[in-house]
Amino acid sequence: MVTDHRKLPRRRGEALNAAIFQATLDELAEAGYAGLTMERVAERARAGKASLYRRWPTRIELVMDAVYHVLPVPSSVPDTGSLRTDVLAALREAARLLSGPAGEAMRGLLSEALADEARAAAFRRRSHGLGRSLMQEITRRAVERGEIDASAVTPRRLDAGQALLRQHFLFAGPPIPDELIVQIVDEVVVPLLTRR
Repeated sequence: MVTDHRKLPRRRGEALNAAIFQATLDELAEAGYAGLTMERVAERARAGKASLYRRWPTRIELVMDAVYHVLPVPSSVPDTGSLRTDVLAALREAARLLSGPAGEAMRGLLSEALADEARAAAFRRRSHGLGRSLMQEITRRAVERGEIDASAVTPRRLDAGQALLRQHFLFAGPPIPDELIVQIVDEVVVPLLTRR
């Protein structure tokens, strides 16, 4: 029996958004990106389709917001006391997220965006650059501790570890082996940032 969402107490703002985001992630986990529909998300969240389409005109926008809602913010990166272990912690968390609904969303979003320039533009617009923000926080701490020189921190060096992780994920799939994460950190990220 389907509950009529119109007879339930009205949720607004963050409470409604949180329910919609959770429903989106649950649908991703259950049906995958290809099987995700706005109708099923609305039904699962006990919300009206119109309220979904008002906030998120496309599936890309809804899925990206739902995924970013659960991703860690830069200030939540654990401070382990060293550049190497901070980067390991960040990449291990990224690998864990890629093994769940966020990874399923990324695969679907990329395949959909690559097929259509307008969708690709929407994907680029909505991308928050969270991986780079996390690395900026990690390297800021490392500079303060005197582990690295500020001049070593460049956009490409900040992106290198996350890019290699995504590359492996997209072509080999989850789970991402921990030994690969260690190799990325020890052979690429730390040498790039500590090189004078």
